[in-house]
Amino acid sequence: MATRNNAASVIIKRKKVVKSDGHHGGAWKVAYADFVTAMMAFFMLMWLLNATTEKQRKGIADYFSPTIPINRISGGGDGAFGGDSVFAEDQMAQMGKGATAQQPSHQRQAKGKQSAKDAKDTETAKLEQVASALEQELTARSGDSMVSPQTARHIVTRVTDEGLIIEFFDLEDEPLFVGDTAQPTAITKEVAAMLTRVFGRVENGVALNGHVRAYPEMLKENPVWDLSTKRAQALRIVLEESGLPRTRTQRVTGFADRKLMVKNPMAARNNRMELILLRSDQ
Repeated sequence: MATRNNAASVIIKRKKVVKSDGHHGGAWKVAYADFVTAMMAFFMLMWLLNATTEKQRKGIADYFSPTIPINRISGGGDGAFGGDSVFAEDQMAQMGKGATAQQPSHQRQAKGKQSAKDAKDTETAKLEQVASALEQELTARSGDSMVSPQTARHIVTRVTDEGLIIEFFDLEDEPLFVGDTAQPTAITKEVAAMLTRVFGRVENGVALNGHVRAYPEMLKENPVWDLSTKRAQALRIVLEESGLPRTRTQRVTGFADRKLMVKNPMAARNNRMELILLRSDQ
């Protein structure tokens, strides 16, 4: 007798799962990271350019462009001398070795070369010697003064970064020029002759500045600019006639009434001439 299978059939259902591609994969993250890195490098470069000096930037550039040791402008690199230049005695390399006028080596000092500070001190001492000689001329302490006792009342001196400034000015009873003209008086010629003798001790260049008092604003033609310039030129001519070589005059300038010496703009004290014995490096 045949048996009947009453077991239910088993149905297996397979579900197909489709995974997402994650917004086309993670390639965009790599690109974004590269972009952020490049931006950081860019801002670092901008900061370095702003925070370093020209010499430091030159040293950085030389580091990434190694030069051969015999290059006079080598700032670093590889090679037999480790980046040093064979001309280190003549020029300081960017890595801080070598020598310059500001940082002389022991060998250069042995040769008599001075640093910038020592040279400036030497120049200042020389100018002070000229100022002392000028004082002797004015006070007749040298025993052979050829100027009148009244001359010293017109003159003041001072040593500055520009050089030795000798200022001589009008007094109420003794002007340097006739009236409102550029014609020098006897006192101006006397001062010029004395200064020429003193300046003969050195060979520094000379600069001349002319200053005048202020004039009323209601004048149709204010003469301050022309007058200050003409007086400076007149002083140059008097100095040259007294024996100062023409080649020593470096500049002649008129400042009008723009640099007053006293509060009263029309005071005679503002009529003055400045004769500057320039430093050798000017």
